[in-house]
Amino acid sequence: MPHPLAPQLPDAADADALVEGVWPASAERVDGALRVGGADVRAIAAEHGTPFLLVDEAVVRDRARRIRLAFEAAFGDAGVDVYYAGKALLTADVARWMREEGLVLDVATGGELAVALRAGVEPAAIGFHGNNKSEAEIAAGVEAGVGTFVLDSPIEADRVAAAAERAGRVQRVRLRISVGVHASTHEFLATSHEDQKFGVPLDEAPALVARIRELPSLELVGLHTHIGSQIFDADGFAESARRMLALHASLGADGQLPELNLGGGFGIAYTAADSPEPIEAIAAGLADAVRTAADELGIPVPRIAIEPGRWIVGPAGITVYTVGTVKPVRLGEGTRTYVSVDGGMGDNPRPALYGAQYSARIASRSSDAEPALVRVAGRHCESGDIVVDAEWLPGDVAPGDLLAVAATGAYCHSLASNYNLAPRPPVLAVRDGEVHALVRRESIDDLLARDAGLERPAGRHASATTDDGAA
Repeated sequence: MPHPLAPQLPDAADADALVEGVWPASAERVDGALRVGGADVRAIAAEHGTPFLLVDEAVVRDRARRIRLAFEAAFGDAGVDVYYAGKALLTADVARWMREEGLVLDVATGGELAVALRAGVEPAAIGFHGNNKSEAEIAAGVEAGVGTFVLDSPIEADRVAAAAERAGRVQRVRLRISVGVHASTHEFLATSHEDQKFGVPLDEAPALVARIRELPSLELVGLHTHIGSQIFDADGFAESARRMLALHASLGADGQLPELNLGGGFGIAYTAADSPEPIEAIAAGLADAVRTAADELGIPVPRIAIEPGRWIVGPAGITVYTVGTVKPVRLGEGTRTYVSVDGGMGDNPRPALYGAQYSARIASRSSDAEPALVRVAGRHCESGDIVVDAEWLPGDVAPGDLLAVAATGAYCHSLASNYNLAPRPPVLAVRDGEVHALVRRESIDDLLARDAGLERPAGRHASATTDDGAA
């Protein structure tokens, strides 16, 4: 029976088992210890310390290729552009992997744009997102020659048009639409309902499209929508596509509109309770909905774009910690064991932000001890600093054990912070058993280098008296 303190958790089974679909496809136990991509996490911890985020390059590449091929097969001659959503995890190497696997790149800030460009991504293969791009970011993107901007508001249309005019070029743009489909996900992850910051409502789109088409430095190539994240089936995507096709058809009567971007949000399994549909089934269901709607409207199927991020890198990554303390806490209905590790919300704030669930396993050894209900807690000064809310681990979990948390490839490094002035962990990649750094570990010196007060003599404040005696 479910434990009274964690009724959502499946019954205790093998507390050493690596659930297929949750852990990286290359994850295995060898002599009791966890290996990913052929590398023993104990050896990695000995060389690099903990915590660290480890991604299997082969798994990332395989999933990038798989989703591209799935949508290309589903949409056939209509054509598909697969944008990797860089917000999930963006480093120079990850950007290069995506291009080598035939994907284009989606960025949302000047920082992400800079990484992509410095990594050698062709500007034409970049799309620029964001609901409040600064004028400097817009200018940088236009001057670099990015392929498309996603416009999020009337103000952005004017800003991008002005930047393009100054640069002497015509900028390709898409208009983001809030399509009104409510994704079955956390409120903070749903991005297409009416009362939120992204896009323009369906009924306001025609007037804004007419305005964009009047601006000579802009070329409207299509519409864009995104209904949310961590979505497990095609139903929401299909309904969104039907509404977008209707708008697309009505706007196409007054000018060319060759493309339609249906966004991303394809879900992954974080725990054994999650069961997302295979991506091939989602692609096929979405393609059927688009074709049916296009036939009913009497229009050709436009070129489709999608924007996966989490789906590609999430299941390829694990975070490895060292257990520091183990503390049983007696409660009215039983005992919960708090297992505290040397990381937490500084390297993975998702559980604190919106209750994200994860799976964990002892990584440095196997055990036949009876399973115990544990809560994996972080080291930060917040009671909400929880890494894994509820999990079954061997009851002999102890200080010094390495603890691995699965499916952390997406949005952990991207959202990491220096809360409590804790340096951020490295991002490591493994390929054929060889490990190298994608992002090096942050040091205390890195943190201190940004503190301007340390550049001044002790006791001297920024507002101190000037040399001429004036206050």
